[in-house]
Amino acid sequence: MRSPFTRRFVTIALLTASALLGGIAHAQDKIGVLMLHGKNPGSNRDPNMSRFKPVLEDAGMLVLYPDMPWSRTRYLDGNWDKAMAEIATHVKTLRSQGATTIVIAGHSLGVPAGMSFAARGGDVQALVLLAPGHTPARYYTSQQNTSVRDSVDEARKLVADGKGDSRERFSDINQGKQLPVTATAKDYLSYFDPASDADMGVTAPRIPAGTPVLTVVGDEDGISKYAKPYFADKFPANPKSQYLEVKANHLSTPVVASEAVVQWIKAATAP
Repeated sequence: MRSPFTRRFVTIALLTASALLGGIAHAQDKIGVLMLHGKNPGSNRDPNMSRFKPVLEDAGMLVLYPDMPWSRTRYLDGNWDKAMAEIATHVKTLRSQGATTIVIAGHSLGVPAGMSFAARGGDVQALVLLAPGHTPARYYTSQQNTSVRDSVDEARKLVADGKGDSRERFSDINQGKQLPVTATAKDYLSYFDPASDADMGVTAPRIPAGTPVLTVVGDEDGISKYAKPYFADKFPANPKSQYLEVKANHLSTPVVASEAVVQWIKAATAP
């Protein structure tokens, strides 16, 4: 029969071992961040977003910053579903590199892409939305520039007429500037139809309640005037979610907010 002293020693030893094992497990935790750039003329060489990458890496995070289907050199490459599949592939790469937690940090069109991936049940544990952009619902109702609405209507008609796979020339708006898009009618609609998953107002209510969201908007960015009612107020409640306004424009927001983002990611992904 063990003495009280022996039992006490064994208990302390077990507790110490448990604490050490817990510390080792915690030390092995690794945050993986998938950065998603904005749309044409954006790319993974965008200097504004690229300067954000080393800040994350210096904080000990694994970072992947791929060229996406809406970049300058790929615009538009396939439909929205293809973009979601590419995101899933990049997330798997981060996992294979040892990431135990996945964060998607998007800029401009990278924001609705990250939101859509999460809303579809993708493998992501936190979202960082930097200077959100690409707003199909507003493009369609705009009274100042009807080019996207006309293109959406044209694409819908082509699909209805059985010509959805025909490559045509359509219109886009990026920060108030009109630019051409060559794509099939089906692919174009997957990015620009107001009812599609490319619209933040559509996917915001479907973000899993357990996924915290950091929304960062520059005070000089046009979306600052309507971001909350458009999509931010539609997120399911989460005590770790935050809406942050910084002194920046659409392009400078990632760099200006970088340190605050790092701190939020650490807090939001902590056990």
